[in-house]
Amino acid sequence: MASKLKITPLGGISEIGKNMTVIEYGKDMILVDCGSMFPSDDMPGIDLVIPDMDYIEKNAQRLRAIIITHGHEDHIGAVPYALKKFNVPIYGSRLALALINHKLEEHGIAASADLRTVKPGDTVKLGCISVEFIHVNHSIAGAMALAITTPAGVVIHTGDFKIDYTPVDGAPTNLARLAEYGKSGILCLMSDSTNAELPGYTLSESKEGDAFEHYFASATGRVIV
Repeated sequence: MASKLKITPLGGISEIGKNMTVIEYGKDMILVDCGSMFPSDDMPGIDLVIPDMDYIEKNAQRLRAIIITHGHEDHIGAVPYALKKFNVPIYGSRLALALINHKLEEHGIAASADLRTVKPGDTVKLGCISVEFIHVNHSIAGAMALAITTPAGVVIHTGDFKIDYTPVDGAPTNLARLAEYGKSGILCLMSDSTNAELPGYTLSESKEGDAFEHYFASATGRVIV
């Protein structure tokens, strides 16, 4: 039987938290994000919720890397627990890896971790799977979409993103690169954006600073953020 592309979400579907997706073809497998989720009111005594990693652990010999789209807790919070089960390279932005490294130090496993910094435009080869990192805007620096090329075709994983034409860092989402992939043809688009089902649009991150400036200027005492 010919190999087939398998995409398996282990978290992050119909919930905000514990984002984790397994992408595999043949003998090669990668993990996109490795997040946690804070417990709900009906989980007394639980401090943190992480995805069920049994499937990955059983197939650890095929796991080539963990790819991080950005450094928010719901995308990196479970990394220390994953590395205790399978120590593979972790690719992400400089900021995301710095946040991860801090967590690994708390768990006492930073010294053995293989953290590899990537930037938009970089491509890494992981067995028969290659991943290109594409700049997108988000409410944290260093967010990247992924163009995942497999023998079956290209999968675009947008990560968390927003279309912001005036971002704080002056670098809008690279819609041109995404359009190039769209023109050449993709097999699957994996995309989600919080509150996308609501009408209207979200203000640019550069505008949100005005609210902070207003309250800082008008405060008569201490401001706690």
